[in-house]
Amino acid sequence: MLPRRIALALPLAAPAFAQAPWPNRPVRVLIGFPPGGSLDVMTRLACEQLQNRLGQPFIVESRSGASGNIGTEAIARATPDGYTVGTISMHNLLINPHLFTRLPYDPMRDFAWISQMWDLPNVAVVPAQLPVRTLAEFIAWARARPQGVSYGSSGVGTTIHLSGAYLAAQAGLRAEHIAFRGAAQTIPALLSGDIQFAVDNLASYVGVIQSGGVRALAVALPQRWPALPDVPTMAEAGMAGLSVGPWHLWAAPRETPRPVVERLAAEIRAAFADTALQQRAIGMGARLLGSGPDELATRLAREAPVWAEMVRISGAQPE
Repeated sequence: MLPRRIALALPLAAPAFAQAPWPNRPVRVLIGFPPGGSLDVMTRLACEQLQNRLGQPFIVESRSGASGNIGTEAIARATPDGYTVGTISMHNLLINPHLFTRLPYDPMRDFAWISQMWDLPNVAVVPAQLPVRTLAEFIAWARARPQGVSYGSSGVGTTIHLSGAYLAAQAGLRAEHIAFRGAAQTIPALLSGDIQFAVDNLASYVGVIQSGGVRALAVALPQRWPALPDVPTMAEAGMAGLSVGPWHLWAAPRETPRPVVERLAAEIRAAFADTALQQRAIGMGARLLGSGPDELATRLAREAPVWAEMVRISGAQPE
């Protein structure tokens, strides 16, 4: 028979031994945009890798609406137990605070940062028929047009709009913003010469660049894009302040245990090291990143004032 003191202690110790390591059941991955988009596709590819590595299903759920704010709020309000995480566009954290008078979440306080996901870089493009081959030549050409130039985007407040407005302001151009529904409308407008430039998502333009319909002048990245090695970066082209573009990240509710956050970040980095997955992403116009929580937090803090200034320059007003 056990001594009374030991027998009393056993029930207290049992829960600690019974608790299984994370994850021991399926993990929900929330996104704030509809199925079929680039964020949805890349999230599902990453979840396939994580499921194989961790032995539990990673189930993607779309919570679309309000420019991604509904899904972002759902991540912030979820139970912080490691079984609900999400992928978020930097737009919802760095741009939407300046475009909405009220957000249903605090962009910098309601989340546990996990990892960077991918860069989806922007590229400055012009119609191939323009007599310019570099960004400097385009700026000189545009300055010489008394009526000014026009540029396209997929809507007010998008990174495409902000980047175009920033380029025009920094270059001293007289430029009119034309909002389209997306690249499917912007590209024909470029090809016809109805607009003279755009700073749009590279993923939408790789094909038309390679076919010669439009000319790429610079990519908004710190380094050149592997699929377009002859196209300079914005900094190389003389527009250093525009070396930013859209990107996505992994996050969880704020109180999610740090060991879970660090484990998931490590698994994401390991999954993204897969060469085949990297090449697949590049083919889609994206660059897989993967990082730790602290590196992600540093990037958010570094870019927050940059995007705030770009919103100011663009003249976009809060809704």
